[in-house]
Amino acid sequence: MGLTLAQKIWNAHVVRPMDVHTDLLYIDMQLLHEVNTPQAFDDLRAAGRSVRRPDLNVGTEDHNTPTVALNKVIQDPAGRRQTTLMRQNCKEFGIPLHQLGDATQGIVHVIGPELGLSRPGMTVVCCDSHTTTLGAFGALAFGIGTAQVEHVLATQTLMSKRPLDMAVNITGRLNVGVTAKDLILSLIARIGTGGGQGHVIEYRGEALRHLSMEARMTLCNMSVEAGSKAGLIAPDDVTFDYLASCPGMPRGSDWDEEVAYWRTLHSDNDAVFSKEVIVDANSVVPQVSWGTNPSQCVPLDGQIPSPLDFHDPAERAAAERALTYMDLRPGTAMRDIPVNSVFIGSCTNGRIEDLRAAAEVLRGKRVNANVHLLIVPGSARVRAQAEVEGLGEVFRAAGADFRPAAGCSLCAALNEDRLHPGQRAASTSNRNFEGRQGKGSRTHLVSPAVAAATAVTGYLTQPADL
Repeated sequence: MGLTLAQKIWNAHVVRPMDVHTDLLYIDMQLLHEVNTPQAFDDLRAAGRSVRRPDLNVGTEDHNTPTVALNKVIQDPAGRRQTTLMRQNCKEFGIPLHQLGDATQGIVHVIGPELGLSRPGMTVVCCDSHTTTLGAFGALAFGIGTAQVEHVLATQTLMSKRPLDMAVNITGRLNVGVTAKDLILSLIARIGTGGGQGHVIEYRGEALRHLSMEARMTLCNMSVEAGSKAGLIAPDDVTFDYLASCPGMPRGSDWDEEVAYWRTLHSDNDAVFSKEVIVDANSVVPQVSWGTNPSQCVPLDGQIPSPLDFHDPAERAAAERALTYMDLRPGTAMRDIPVNSVFIGSCTNGRIEDLRAAAEVLRGKRVNANVHLLIVPGSARVRAQAEVEGLGEVFRAAGADFRPAAGCSLCAALNEDRLHPGQRAASTSNRNFEGRQGKGSRTHLVSPAVAAATAVTGYLTQPADL
């Protein structure tokens, strides 16, 4: 019987089987950020341990970083201390750090690909659930906890339970105006937030060949919102073309040798998956969330569902609570819902392609007087590229608040970027939980193009409606 891609990568990294379900894995790269790492370093010191491979651990500042200015002092005492400790810990243990103000700083899942730190066949971990983003490169990438961070720092290995395999076979091709964000939201709405639990989701099929690397990253990024351990896409020429321009890549015959190996990284024809789902890409339309988890999502031209539409008692209760929190009524057309805040950014949709899509909608238009449009680049490189391409001029002319510094911003709401109670936002981020963007905030998940169109009208809108 053949092997899945996830099984091939996993098996190649087993240092030692621990029991029938668990292996000790070698970790090729660990990415670190300031929020979840201080305790790991404290425990490392308390045990008298050093960092086994400082060169295979890379840090960045992203969650707490101010976005209004590169030299702004972090106001929150806890956030300021976390960032200070991050700098001290990386310096003490010799770990490379990309800090605010550096040309290479940014959201951990954005700079990883930019810096060539995620490659096909690798195992990559980070103390952040959206590490699944990097599976777009054919890497087995997933989030871990603080205790596991310490283990990787000390040993460059990790004990982990072997996951199951789930195939999402995407037929056809996405229509014009439909994005990878719409594709993943529609999938989560179909299988639920637990549909991929315990599995690695491998995305396969014709539609994938027509998606850019940045679109693939969006797809894998939100795999965790379906409960999966990781998202995964087999590498192909699109992957190799992207990697060829990344720093640190081999050249000449060494590059050819790498690519030859990377081409072997795919699931065997006779590989068996525990679950399989078929998605018709042609049937996917722009999506928007209405509730308080990513599965509570409908087409943008749809309506708010009624709790009575849900047969499962738990889903019905969740819908009732979500409607109360979101202050919405069943039967309301999604296009009739006004918003007063729009956020474009995050590790899901803060890359240059996302900013290009938003600029295309905003060009020659003005943001609605009742809306605050906040655009935060995913990295300093994205910010610089946006200015080179003139996107910054488009944003400013439209009346958008295009921030000079990169970071997680309103996605995590751990810095000064927060919504006030009762504010309603269209957001390109990945989570719409209660209070995710600020206490009492109400979040509708959308694509960058829909977010930009919404900022123009003040209501949930797709570009074709303008």
